[in-house]
Amino acid sequence: MNQTPTHQALHPEYRLLVFLVSIGFFMQALDTTIVNTAIPAMANSLQEDPLRMHSVVVAYVLSVAACIPLSGWLADRFGVRNTYFAAIIIFTLASLGCAAAASLNELLFYRVIQGIGGALLLPVGRLAMLKIIPRTQFLSAMSLMSLAGLIGPLIGPTLGGWLVEVATWHWIFLINIPMGILGCWICIKAMPNVTETEVKNFDFLGFILLVVAMAGLSLGIENFANPQYNLLWNFALILAGGIAAACYARHAHTHQNALFRSDLFKNRLYAIGILGNFFARFGGNAMPFIMPIMLQVAFGFEPFITGLMMIPTVLGSLVSKPIIRPLIQRFGYRQFLLTNTLLVGACIASFALTTAETATWLRALHFFIFGVLNSLQFVGMNTFTLKDLPQQDASSGNSFLSMIMMLSMSIGVALAGTLVNMFSAYYGAGQLVSAFHATLICLGVLNILAFLVFWNIPKHTAV
Repeated sequence: MNQTPTHQALHPEYRLLVFLVSIGFFMQALDTTIVNTAIPAMANSLQEDPLRMHSVVVAYVLSVAACIPLSGWLADRFGVRNTYFAAIIIFTLASLGCAAAASLNELLFYRVIQGIGGALLLPVGRLAMLKIIPRTQFLSAMSLMSLAGLIGPLIGPTLGGWLVEVATWHWIFLINIPMGILGCWICIKAMPNVTETEVKNFDFLGFILLVVAMAGLSLGIENFANPQYNLLWNFALILAGGIAAACYARHAHTHQNALFRSDLFKNRLYAIGILGNFFARFGGNAMPFIMPIMLQVAFGFEPFITGLMMIPTVLGSLVSKPIIRPLIQRFGYRQFLLTNTLLVGACIASFALTTAETATWLRALHFFIFGVLNSLQFVGMNTFTLKDLPQQDASSGNSFLSMIMMLSMSIGVALAGTLVNMFSAYYGAGQLVSAFHATLICLGVLNILAFLVFWNIPKHTAV
């Protein structure tokens, strides 16, 4: 009896395409993490307070979140090669702009542009593979590509710390230039310009409402402890974000061509998963930002050593991959997510017990355990969120989840930066360690919000 194989080894003609998409994925994944260890050096060079540099991360992540809904429509309208080529050009030129920036405002401007390019790289690359590579070889292609996404976060913090020590912080952006040039060359050579014959009109009103909602919420939280902005202005930003979100909810219900239709949220498990993802990622996504700053600014570690200390987190994430499915099958989604959400929160809060004198092996073990728990959380939440979506909603549902993940990272980093500034003002300049410890406890406790969301998962939800 002949059986069609579910997947095959990748054919040589598609390897260059997968390599190209991997370059984009690597650049995007690297840039999300490499900046974190370089922030104190950047602050020193630009004559800024390192505790107020979280805007460098927020600007990038927020523009990625805002432009994710654009990616699919642009690829359908202008073709995957044209869109991907433009994304690499935008990302590479913005990286050059970041390296040349002489002030924080200049750097933030180029980080926003860089985020727009970054928002298109992964979704359009994945879409190109989906349209060009046969289904029987798609799994092999995705497995190869995902390696690039693992290598980026693995080497990012250490590479960032090393570059700061042997050269200057500018090189964390300049290393994107050769990769961008290589990507452009391969893009012309290996990616056909597949387009769609019928492209829906883009929902520009919905897009603007989403951008206002995300920017209002993130920037309102980010500037809360900034003396340059009064509280009234920050409340106005948050209120504007909330009103825009409510308007979009109405728009999604009434507009036939909405980016994300309200029908998506009639699926109860998807709605719970999205809300849980939003709250559960605040602490977990803030950690790669706040820990390198605490280690350098509060504990006095060198940038390279700080980067090395981040490696156990990524190793923990890799180790967790094989055990996620057996754990979920054994305990079910509800019990798994409820328990792990509390464990992640406790682990984040427990970093408040560490000091500059904490033994290196114990600190490494602590980061490793956090990496395991955080990865279990993220993969478990994502799988739960998407598992019952009907085929016609899969693409839209996945895009909305990606957007929420980036928005949550943006708010998490903004919140961490705001808390550190508030607590440092409360404790005084000489008590930075106490300010970081109090912030970590708050971020850990925040996971209770996600716990309350996951409590609504039906008890007998199928795995």
